[in-house]
Amino acid sequence: MVLKINHISKNFGGISALTDVSFSINEGEIYGLIGPNGAGKTTMFNLITNIFSPSSGEIIFKEDNITGIKPHKITEKGICRTYQNIRLFSQMSALENVMVGGHCRSESGVMRSVFRTRYQRSEEKTLKENAEELLEIVGLIKYKDVLAENLAYGQQRRLEIARALASDPSLLLLDEPAAGMNENETDSLFDLIKQVQARGITVLIIEHDMPLVMKLCDRITVLNFGEKLAEGTPLEIQNNEAVIEAYLGKEEEDDIA
Repeated sequence: MVLKINHISKNFGGISALTDVSFSINEGEIYGLIGPNGAGKTTMFNLITNIFSPSSGEIIFKEDNITGIKPHKITEKGICRTYQNIRLFSQMSALENVMVGGHCRSESGVMRSVFRTRYQRSEEKTLKENAEELLEIVGLIKYKDVLAENLAYGQQRRLEIARALASDPSLLLLDEPAAGMNENETDSLFDLIKQVQARGITVLIIEHDMPLVMKLCDRITVLNFGEKLAEGTPLEIQNNEAVIEAYLGKEEEDDIA
């Protein structure tokens, strides 16, 4: 078990964003978190990475209780994420963006960086080589010197994934990575996420593209109005009446004359 969400609730004033939600993710899985807009999916990501702290419940990562610890410590433990709205360093090159993601594993510190010691230069060389490898994996190596703001939308999405991977996570959180992508870009994204899984990285994904979710994920949890509605394999979720109702609404009965 990589991640265990234990009876998590989150309130914002008098509004309940999540209520008593529990699920667990096994090592190496691609796990989907789906539900209508406002269901609490991104709130769950924000709790896992401690942008917010839960009102109650606990989050267990590899047997460690990480509830409420500082976000940078969560990254150091091996959890990294992308965002629903792309958050790249627009005036940095693709290569520099990915190198930034790897700096959480750097040991050089300020003084070694200021004086450009041999150790710091060696570490930076390794960071660059790792970043180039990741750009190769996401199909952006030929754009390594292009500013992030000059990349196409789909390329920016892949760059954000490469930057997250640079932190060497064991759990990668993807928040709507296919949003705004065309069919070809979505197919490429599927291949990329499967490559990530093949590298031994567990993936938790929020996504509204149901065909992608159903062919990509090993298991899925469905949220609705902040509560857990269902959990199971893609086939079980597709055949769940409560899930169908939440997404499509009840079929209206014929009027009786």
